[in-house]
Amino acid sequence: MQLKNYKEKYKRLFYKKNLKGKEALEAVKRNGSALRYVHKQTLKICLEAVKRNGFAIEYVHKQTPEICLAAVKQNGYALQYIRNQTPEICLEAVKQDGYALQYVRNQTPEICLEAVKQDGLALQYVREQTPEICLAAVKQNGYALQYVRNQTPDVCLAAIKQDINALQFVDDRFFK
Repeated sequence: MQLKNYKEKYKRLFYKKNLKGKEALEAVKRNGSALRYVHKQTLKICLEAVKRNGFAIEYVHKQTPEICLAAVKQNGYALQYIRNQTPEICLEAVKQDGYALQYVRNQTPEICLEAVKQDGLALQYVREQTPEICLAAVKQNGYALQYVRNQTPDVCLAAIKQDINALQFVDDRFFK
């Protein structure tokens, strides 16, 4: 098929404001964000959209746990558009991207720990830091030491072992 034919065939899918049925499904398969133009949404259409583009969750009228899980598995940052955050959904979001922790409304130690294991720098979004969470963060990325509120010798040593450059973030009181 020539380029001109593609344009003619698919332009109607993205400029039409009320997609339905097979036309809607075809549109979200090409671009999950096309869900914004689907007024009569089905589970199948919504799942297809968020599996292609997690951010399409923003346009889902009825957010079910299944649809929300699919969205955050595709992109952890989709969590910011989820109306009813469950611990399971939040956990999946931070497993996909630790930085999604910044959108978790009700942080738990388990969710925070999973986030810093995925990306130690997510420690900057942890509201209640524990020694275990801080240690896991610096073991994943020594630079996370800069976000540790209450440094301990163990946490500092773990950070330096992970990356010698973390030495610059060690609190001066340890050198007196």
